[in-house]
Amino acid sequence: MASEIVVRAATVDDVELLHRFSLDLATFEDEPDAVSSTPQTLARDGFGKHPQFAALIAERAGEPVGFALYTFNYSVWTAARGIFVEDIWVVPKERRGGVARALMVALAQECVAKGFKRIDLNVLDWNPARGFYERIGFKWIRTWLPYRLSGEALAALASLSRR
Repeated sequence: MASEIVVRAATVDDVELLHRFSLDLATFEDEPDAVSSTPQTLARDGFGKHPQFAALIAERAGEPVGFALYTFNYSVWTAARGIFVEDIWVVPKERRGGVARALMVALAQECVAKGFKRIDLNVLDWNPARGFYERIGFKWIRTWLPYRLSGEALAALASLSRR
């Protein structure tokens, strides 16, 4: 019988693990060079004076087997905050073993406990995890398309004057 999955809040002592899992996720998503964070920036940004994210660590038999890194958003429609899952990762040998479900349950419990109204996430169109998200109740919002402004385009727009 597989041992129980324990989900706990990440601490500053987990920044090396969070960074390693982020690199693993980026490699899985065919973006191995996209990660510019370091354990030091994760310590500063997640566990400093003004945290920019929170994270959960899933463990089985005391070994880390997955994580979810998230931020908070706000909807004027619901007049409430929500959670945006930026990254979720389960080590390959633990997939289909309840780790992702345990992480999502913990996020849902945090949402409900804090009076938040929703959890949002993005998933690549080719990722088989889409089926998992739909099975646990996520809805694909087919009428919404993600857009992003970054890099040179962000800098160019920022350089314009506000007339």
